[in-house]
Amino acid sequence: RPVWFWLSLVFLLSRGPGQLRSVHAVLPPELWIHLAVVACGNRLEETLVMLKSAVLFSHRKIQFHIFTEDSLKPEFDKQLRQWPDSYTKKFEHRIYPITFSVGNPQEWKKLFKPCAAQRLFLPVILKDVDSLLYVDTDVLFLRPVDDIWKLLRQFNSTQLAAMAPEHEIPKIGWYSRFARHPFYGSAGVNSGVMLMNLTRIRSTQFKNSMTPTGLAWEDMLYPLYQAYRNAITWGDQDLLNIIFYFNPERLYLFPCQWNYRPDHCMYGSNCREAEREGVSVLHGNRGVYHDDKQPTFKALYEAMRDFPFQDNLFQSMYYPLQLKFLETVHTLCGRIPQVFLKQIEKTMRRAYEKHVIIHVGPDHTH
Repeated sequence: RPVWFWLSLVFLLSRGPGQLRSVHAVLPPELWIHLAVVACGNRLEETLVMLKSAVLFSHRKIQFHIFTEDSLKPEFDKQLRQWPDSYTKKFEHRIYPITFSVGNPQEWKKLFKPCAAQRLFLPVILKDVDSLLYVDTDVLFLRPVDDIWKLLRQFNSTQLAAMAPEHEIPKIGWYSRFARHPFYGSAGVNSGVMLMNLTRIRSTQFKNSMTPTGLAWEDMLYPLYQAYRNAITWGDQDLLNIIFYFNPERLYLFPCQWNYRPDHCMYGSNCREAEREGVSVLHGNRGVYHDDKQPTFKALYEAMRDFPFQDNLFQSMYYPLQLKFLETVHTLCGRIPQVFLKQIEKTMRRAYEKHVIIHVGPDHTH
């Protein structure tokens, strides 16, 4: 990049990315993005950093659906209301209690992580929501949420959900080596980032191993759990794999750049889409934001957490990240910094260009 580009960028983005766009203020509610997360236990900070990353880069207004324990509700409300006005006008939030609509609530609560099984009930609880993006608390958006939301348009007439593969190399993946239950495709899918057409899910009869006829989503969940409870290791993700094993035509498989985990680089880079396009959605599973096993992931999390809302992205995020990444080159993930930085750079460039065209005018950009 020429020096003038970066100097212009620093100057023009000094007001922060949230103040460059007003389109989110005029969108009718039916065009908002719906983002859901389930946060229990010690996941408050992680969830707030994920929500911050969503708001930071988004164009459209977002409706957050936060499912959490009663003890965390006041803190979520307080923290979200403390964000600057230029960001709070980009979203609305609703907080819901943890509820399981079928079967034994205590059994569901114990499944895998605290409260993670809640995501299985989202189509039933959010009856007025047409489409939804669900993410785990340990996810970070490195580009506008609008971009993954657009993948809904790529669904064919039978597809009603989208996820990324659990592994890029099936023969060394977990499901192909260890699973004691059916799973989707050759490597299974990871449910940490899941795009759903809830209207289609609610109106579909799903093929299954328990009945000769199809079952509605709500009627299938508990019998499915009862049938496979002794064979599942990863809780609700395993149940989703079983569902889409029997209904493969219902799933849209999106590439690994939309759910990029340590597995994609810790043994060597194996996500080609991320090498080409950069990481779009980062998923720091296995607690990597909070230990020193994968310093690249931790650096990104801390940069997002510590970014002052009103600062410009280049000075307060991109440049410090480049410096931090120099300290991670002893790891395989740290040797490919461009993979992690490409989308952030692209987002900054877009914001800069938009600012120039809107505020300076197209005739003055040469």
